[in-house]
Amino acid sequence: MCMCVWPCLWAGMDDNLVYHGNISKQKCEELLSKMGKEGAYLIRDSETIQGALCLCVYKQKVVYTYRILQTHGGNYTLQASSGVEEKFFETLPDLIKNYKRRNQGLATRLRYSVKRQKDLETDSVSDEQLDYESKYPPLSCLALPCLALPCLALPCLSVQQWFSHLERGA
Repeated sequence: MCMCVWPCLWAGMDDNLVYHGNISKQKCEELLSKMGKEGAYLIRDSETIQGALCLCVYKQKVVYTYRILQTHGGNYTLQASSGVEEKFFETLPDLIKNYKRRNQGLATRLRYSVKRQKDLETDSVSDEQLDYESKYPPLSCLALPCLALPCLALPCLSVQQWFSHLERGA
C-alpha cells in the first residue's frame, strides 16, 4: 500500500487552511472577490484534471487560475505556457513561498491567503472504491518517505480527506 505525504507537504506551515478542496470555480471567485484585495489567493481542486490543484489569485477584480501539477518525482510546478521555463518545488509551501515574491510570472504576487471557514467534509468511500484506490492510488499519492516532522503514515486518501483527517487531529 502506498503512503501519502500530503500532511508533510504542509509541515511547518500554518497556511494549510488556504486549501479549499472541491469548490467550484464560481465559489472560488466569490471568496476571492469578497476579500477584494489584490494578491488574495487560495488553492482548490482542479475541476478538469483529477489529482491536480488550482492556485487562484485575485487582481483588479479578475481571478487568475494556475494549475498546480505534481511530477512523477513528487515535485510541484505550475503549468506553464509553451516556451516558458517551468519551476519545480519539493513542497506546496515552497511553491507558495516562491510566488509571494515579485516578478515570478503570475499576474500578481501572492499576498493574502483566503482561509476556508469550515472543515472539509470527508467523502463516503465504498469498499469497492477502497479496493480500486489501493490498486490505482490518486495522483497526489506518493510512495516517498517524509523528511519533515511530524509525519503521518496513513493509507492513500484524497486531498480533501487528508485535510479533514488533519483537522480532526488524527
